Amino acid sequence: MTEQPWWEEADPDGDQLDLEERHSLRRVAGMSTQLADISEVEYRELQLERVVLVSVWTTGSEVDSDFAMAELKLLAETAGSQVLEGLVQRRSNPDPATFIGRGKVDEVREVVIATGADTVICDGELEPAQLRNLEDRVGVKVIDRTALILDIFAQHAKSAEGKAQVELAQLQYLRQRLRGWGGNLSRQAGGRAAAGAGIGGRGPGETKIETDRRRIKTRISVLRRRLRELDQVRATKRSQRERNQVPSVAIVGYTNAGKSSLLNRLTGAGVLVENALFATLDATTRRTGTADGRVYTLTDTVGFIRHLPHDLVEAFRSTLEESVNADLLLHVVDASDPDPYGQVDAVRQVLSEIGAAGVAEQLVMNKIDAAAPDVLLALRGRFPDALFVSARTGEGIDELRDRVAERLPRPAIEVKALVPYARGDLIDRIHNTGEFVSSEHTAAGTRLVARVNADLAGELAAYAEADG
Repeated sequence: MTEQPWWEEADPDGDQLDLEERHSLRRVAGMSTQLADISEVEYRELQLERVVLVSVWTTGSEVDSDFAMAELKLLAETAGSQVLEGLVQRRSNPDPATFIGRGKVDEVREVVIATGADTVICDGELEPAQLRNLEDRVGVKVIDRTALILDIFAQHAKSAEGKAQVELAQLQYLRQRLRGWGGNLSRQAGGRAAAGAGIGGRGPGETKIETDRRRIKTRISVLRRRLRELDQVRATKRSQRERNQVPSVAIVGYTNAGKSSLLNRLTGAGVLVENALFATLDATTRRTGTADGRVYTLTDTVGFIRHLPHDLVEAFRSTLEESVNADLLLHVVDASDPDPYGQVDAVRQVLSEIGAAGVAEQLVMNKIDAAAPDVLLALRGRFPDALFVSARTGEGIDELRDRVAERLPRPAIEVKALVPYARGDLIDRIHNTGEFVSSEHTAAGTRLVARVNADLAGELAAYAEADG
């Protein structure tokens, strides 16, 4: 009885131990941690943050506004929040002082009081002054979309590089948004100005906020140096693949489009799969091959999203370079999403920002098992060259493998050689990095016609056979 290949197994995602570990850290519903005795310590009740969402609708249709609010809700829930209410204001431009108008600020304050919310999340990147003013008037913590995405990244980062990239982005964001906490924390009492303060009143001449900024600047320098060292490791691996002429394919797409599931289905990588935004942050590269024996690498990259924070793009630039240097991009789209066209536009915009717009692209419409037939019909009309697959059921995966093999770059040089059996290493390299046109085993060795790269062609030249 033949053994079933891994790509036909019932669950191509494997055991998913990383997912079990992530879920094990979450709170269990119905388990109270409320303190019975509040006399000894400050009274606290451990609970998910209760949030109110606020959005300013400036452009697009009402449907676009609804999509944006639904996405903000998913982001908040991925971060572990409980969404209580959502408010949308129609304006030509966000208010420069509070992001929303004065009347809407009062309305948000009333909703916060009525629902008992402890956080307001704004769908946009707030200026420091807007953040400060809104927080003062609403009376609870206010965060923007960028801070929310950074928080999700901080929860999901696992590798040393991923954690350093997230911390760098957080510090760059925080540096411009530090708040002072009053004169009692001021250390601005140096020199003659402190003559009346006496011994112990002469400080270093810095306020607390200036000290914090200096420390953040120092930490940013440390993180950038560490990431440069990690970049060298990544560059070394990449140069080795390039030296061996191994083609590379990068899986890109909107967050939660099913990129990791597709990698598992194509290579059996067993990487973490979760129905959540930004579940995967660490790039995973696996070797796989075509039906005719050519080897290539497949890389799962971090997902994109509309209005991806600039600090994140900068911090994750080295990881995103896997897309820039790829020979082919598998652009995965969630066909069951309410707005798949918006996903395509958002991903292509980010690819353009990082310099990957010129890389060959293959659109892959995923999750067709969950999409409505009329939606799939419309997508086929809009994107006639796209492939339609389901990483969960395996439908369309064989056609995807064939399309990848068809679009991979082929070796440029054709050679005819009689390779002695003692040089089996050359035959192996042709299998891995080249393409056989024909081969024949003779008494003197393997007579072959193959397409190979320049380096291998030079080594095979010693065994070349003349035409005829």
